Amino acid sequence: MKRTRLWTSFARQVEARPDATALVTRSRRVSYGELARLVADASARLDRLDTAGGEPIAVPATKTPGTIALVLACLRAGLAVVLPPATLPAVTRQRLLARAGCRHVLGAEDADHAGAAPDPVPFAAPAAPGAGEDVAFVLTTSGSTGVPKLVPLSAGAVERFVDWAAARFELGPGACVLNYAPLNFDLCFLDVWATLHHGGQVVLVDPDAATNGRHLLDVVDDHAVTVVQAVPMAHQLLADAADAAGAAGEPARRLTSVRHVLFTGDHMPARCLARLPAVYPGARFYNLYGCTETNDSFLHEVDPQALPPGGIPIGSPLPGVEAVVLDADGAVVSGPGRGELVVATPFQSAGYLGADPAAPGPFVDAPAGRPPGTATRFYRTGDIVRRDPTGLLYLEGRNDFQVKVRGTRVNTAVVEQVLLDHEEIAEAVVLAVPDPVAGHLLHAVLRRVPGASVNTLTLRGHCARQLPTAAIPATFRLTEEPLPRTTTGKPDRQSLGPLPTPSRPGTTTPTRKETVR
Repeated sequence: MKRTRLWTSFARQVEARPDATALVTRSRRVSYGELARLVADASARLDRLDTAGGEPIAVPATKTPGTIALVLACLRAGLAVVLPPATLPAVTRQRLLARAGCRHVLGAEDADHAGAAPDPVPFAAPAAPGAGEDVAFVLTTSGSTGVPKLVPLSAGAVERFVDWAAARFELGPGACVLNYAPLNFDLCFLDVWATLHHGGQVVLVDPDAATNGRHLLDVVDDHAVTVVQAVPMAHQLLADAADAAGAAGEPARRLTSVRHVLFTGDHMPARCLARLPAVYPGARFYNLYGCTETNDSFLHEVDPQALPPGGIPIGSPLPGVEAVVLDADGAVVSGPGRGELVVATPFQSAGYLGADPAAPGPFVDAPAGRPPGTATRFYRTGDIVRRDPTGLLYLEGRNDFQVKVRGTRVNTAVVEQVLLDHEEIAEAVVLAVPDPVAGHLLHAVLRRVPGASVNTLTLRGHCARQLPTAAIPATFRLTEEPLPRTTTGKPDRQSLGPLPTPSRPGTTTPTRKETVR
């Protein structure tokens, strides 16, 4: 891979503004000039490796300036970089790196490790229409449904996205952008790589403090952050911390520097969104939707004081994005209706690394019957959406989260959204537990907001007012502790067990720090 604008644009920022701050991490500020020196050191490490075969370099995604420098050094050398989650189990990481064809792992602080993938497969990007560009990044999916998949993204795809993001959210000199997500997450193309590409400042949130709302509040306030992109849980933490400061008699905490607030990656509860204008009084608010495989696809600017009755739309396609809705028979839904969302974006992957090209997968040819367009390769998102008469799309759930309960089809994602709309529920995961009589029964694992008094009875009543009987969870497990998350910030469903086999509906399973009422 030849050098791309991902490197040359950063180099121009170094030349023009070497003393400007590029990164803030904990109490340390790293200028563009200092970051360039770290890149030079990382490049020297690369030069000592055998990279003649052009295989990608694995860089565990620890959130440090050294990791960012290693990624930039790979881009400078024209080598693709694989970003495995830093917390990935060793055995899983070995399998992923072997599948990616990696022979070298470079840690930001550790010594070089050669041969981390002892039997690498030959590296080759997926062959697909429009996939002629060189791979720059290889991300991983969340792995919430099994072993993570490898998602290669070309330099051109990333460049097109970072140019759009920088123009849309003012990420150039003078911008200060919060990086909440792990570095292996696709959200970082906006808050890290687009920002460095265009001369802004990135504030790296310490992963060990990512659930500390007071810490997040101080970080955004102390560094006069202008752009906050995060999953809804982070905005909830910030709002709770701002309210707690006022309740404790401290001066009101208002993040007046923030101009753009983006929420993505999960359902935003309406009650949380309604609190955000008080926290970010000068900001505009956006719902940003996309998948790792396609990068962001839809954007909707939201007025928190005038939400549509159907919920928060995922918005309109980004420039160059084509989208269709397919019904259960695979036919295109041309007007109001519901079905699976299928998209083609200028920023998407051509396919998974190491996947069997003969096996069916989500990367498909253009759907028959779609309106005329230019894209020939689409991605089946697996997300179920509803289109209203005005053309707005609303996310309703996942097609792989649909189960039968007493003969009735239920989407567990819809149940989760209903539970999250309760004012005393901060997090919700609904799991389908096999049952010999009902087929499945639903088990809800919930985190209450601090000081909440919600119990099973009130939750069942809340669900009964909005859901059919079959969709009301048979058991509720209430806790005051954060629910486990995957490396990309999504609920880790595999870590929520052991699950009960309920003998009757309405059971509450207590957890530590819970009082059953």
